[in-house]
Amino acid sequence: MKKWLIALASVFMAVTLAACGNKTVATTKGGKITESAYYSSLKSTSSGKQVLQQMILNKVLEKDYGSKVSKKMVTKQYNAYKTQYGSQFKSVLTQNGMTASSFKEEIRSNLLLKEAVKDNDTITTADLKKEWKTYQPKVTVAQILVSKKSTAETVIKKLNKGESFTKLAKQYSTDSSTKNKGGKLSAFDDTNTTLDSSFTKAAFALDEGKYTTTPVKTTYGYQVIKMLNKPSKGKMSDHTKALKERIWTADMSSSSKLKSVVAKVLKKGNVSIKDSDLKNVLSDYLSSSSSSSN
Repeated sequence: MKKWLIALASVFMAVTLAACGNKTVATTKGGKITESAYYSSLKSTSSGKQVLQQMILNKVLEKDYGSKVSKKMVTKQYNAYKTQYGSQFKSVLTQNGMTASSFKEEIRSNLLLKEAVKDNDTITTADLKKEWKTYQPKVTVAQILVSKKSTAETVIKKLNKGESFTKLAKQYSTDSSTKNKGGKLSAFDDTNTTLDSSFTKAAFALDEGKYTTTPVKTTYGYQVIKMLNKPSKGKMSDHTKALKERIWTADMSSSSKLKSVVAKVLKKGNVSIKDSDLKNVLSDYLSSSSSSSN
């Protein structure tokens, strides 16, 4: 899963750092633990401060960009991850300490942050030209995944004899999510980080209608790939939106860029820390914002 989403997992705790009173959180034979005692202890920890930072940021992001992130957008990305991990999806969530609900919350936070990046990014013509040099329009391929090289070679021999790729995918592929769709995958470009690099390299080398004549070894096994649709690059002006999306995606992986954007968002968010012990909880962001302004 994306690094930013994994990072967010560590701070999405079911903890409310406000309105704590004397309600009992736990009891022991040595006494009880109240919300206020728990709060006092938690707020002094780095993880507790990180939770508060995330809660504050989420509030500001929701106010500024909430209308731009729909439930449909969250569900679409959630389903993409679900498809990607297949039968392993639930175990991946568990390993990261998440539920379906908390993961969707993370996805929403990620999408809100991306809207903030878009809003605070200045993309020049020079930036677009630089991105254009490596731009690869999205391609659509089909694939047949098998566990043995010899099986992949058998599939290729059958393709050479003119047998249907769709039929062979249904017969041989071990990828349950695509085998009944002729092995067809969702369109992707060279910014995709979810597919094996050996797979994408082999795919991009294919012309439309062609398939790999030798098995492609990937982390999943051996794959036979067919290029279904490979649009021509065309003119840069025809792809401005896609080029901007690529730049924004790259910025979402830049810690320095994200810190700069978060600083700007928080500075405009009229944030006021009421607990004196936590008055400096946002200092790393707000001080960097001041430095940038100066």
